[in-house]
Amino acid sequence: MDTRWLGRCDYLATFQEMKEFTASPANGGRDQLWICEHPPVFTLGLAGRAEHVLAPGDIPVVATDRGGQVTYHGPGQVVAYPLIDLKARHIFVKEYVFRLEDAVIRALDRFGVTGQRVAGAPGIYVRVDDPFSHAALPQRPQRREAGSAAPEPDFTGLGKIAALGIKVSNHRTYHGVALNVAMDLEPFSRINPCGYAGLQTVDLSTIGVSVSWDEAAHELAAQLERRLAL
Repeated sequence: MDTRWLGRCDYLATFQEMKEFTASPANGGRDQLWICEHPPVFTLGLAGRAEHVLAPGDIPVVATDRGGQVTYHGPGQVVAYPLIDLKARHIFVKEYVFRLEDAVIRALDRFGVTGQRVAGAPGIYVRVDDPFSHAALPQRPQRREAGSAAPEPDFTGLGKIAALGIKVSNHRTYHGVALNVAMDLEPFSRINPCGYAGLQTVDLSTIGVSVSWDEAAHELAAQLERRLAL
């Protein structure tokens, strides 16, 4: 996989470049991983509802074609965009989502943090009061009876540290995952993050982990390269 380091780049321009890269037959099956951060921007997924954007103020709101609701991107956040051919890699979409989350969990583990999955809610979370605990989370995904309804997400005691939103077109992926490292978290209070009112958002800095953007970016990129190469 060819990893590209884009630095800080405009969200809308990057979104358009991802779409063009994915749609272009000239790419000849090339897979890439783009690593970047964005200036402040709120992004709405295909399921996004305007009422979840509470008070954007001077931060632009951009409608996109990824899955999910509303989220925030800003300086101090590592954003990773895998642009890969799932069919060529024999990866199903659900497995792809699992691998993205697994890469974040493994990256967090390198910094001593235990990333958690929550049933019914994509993304990665941490225990706010003890982000280093390895104890099993009661809200974790568990096997369900066939045909049973998905559980309502329970965020009690948790903060979201990584958001995930993807798009798959003709077996090729774009959009991706965002890991909060050392951000101004105030803009998250202007939205219902991922469509959930009151969902707390955290970064590595606020849970007591001092890691530079470069360190976190290189670790996440390395984990994505490994997990998507299998």
